[in-house]
Amino acid sequence: MAEKTEPAAAAASGLAGEMEVEAYRRLFPLAFLERHLRESVRPDARRLSEARPTTVALGAVSSAHGSALVRLGDTAMLASVKLEVMSPPAESSDEGSVVVEFHMPPICSPLVRPGRPADVAPVISKALEDVLMSSGMLNLKELCLISGKASWLAYLDIYCLNADGSLFDAALISAVASFTHLEIPLVSVGDDGRVFTVGGNEGKTKFELVNREKRKLTLGDIPFSLTCALHKDSILVDPTSEEESIIETYVTVVIDSSDRIVSVQKLGGAVTSMTAVKECISLAKERRRKLREILKDSVDVMEVDQTE
Repeated sequence: MAEKTEPAAAAASGLAGEMEVEAYRRLFPLAFLERHLRESVRPDARRLSEARPTTVALGAVSSAHGSALVRLGDTAMLASVKLEVMSPPAESSDEGSVVVEFHMPPICSPLVRPGRPADVAPVISKALEDVLMSSGMLNLKELCLISGKASWLAYLDIYCLNADGSLFDAALISAVASFTHLEIPLVSVGDDGRVFTVGGNEGKTKFELVNREKRKLTLGDIPFSLTCALHKDSILVDPTSEEESIIETYVTVVIDSSDRIVSVQKLGGAVTSMTAVKECISLAKERRRKLREILKDSVDVMEVDQTE
């Protein structure tokens, strides 16, 4: 009888221990985090300089002209690009335009309330648009159809499906991936001068085409970002939402595919030393190389799927 009760007692003791740890984690989140940092490890068992597993799946939305589903740990982003024909403004008659919108529906986080848009959503939208335009990744002249008459307006919508930290980093990866997947459709000009899209092989023979074949955009230097949380002497790469709720200081570094700095932004907290900023930049460059490989692998997988 004693032999049967020993495993049960051990299981009960282990469960009680887990409950005590979880209670301590909730009641004293800062002390719980610092206890881990003293051992150079994080609550999720990652090293301080270790980012979460990242995956990119291209073509996640069949109705979009370009799309991608990105997972950064438990953070998930779905991005799509839809193209519409517009009349370009006189000051940029040979260029197209890009509109960026970042969405945080209530399903992504218990902190987002129905009917009340998240305060951070427009901030991330603006930051994404600034990075995409300033990095030189997009050549807006490639979105021109007929100079002075018609060009493409690209609507980039990014939906946060699950918010578990480093939202800007995941959103930027999904934006880059959706433009990588983007395929510009065929268009023709009607008798009334209106430009319209043409679909299918029948359309190719029935209409006189402005562009003879579907094509990809030629992307310039691609930007990738890394957010670091700074706490005392520790730098935590790719923080989770739990870590973000505890730590006050963040540095987000955007590096392009030529290892040039696109932007460095510090949010909250006290004055940050230049040594810490330089370390964040070094970590961002290392992360950029890994993300570039992940994106390349996703393109290779898509090409294999299309040939099968």
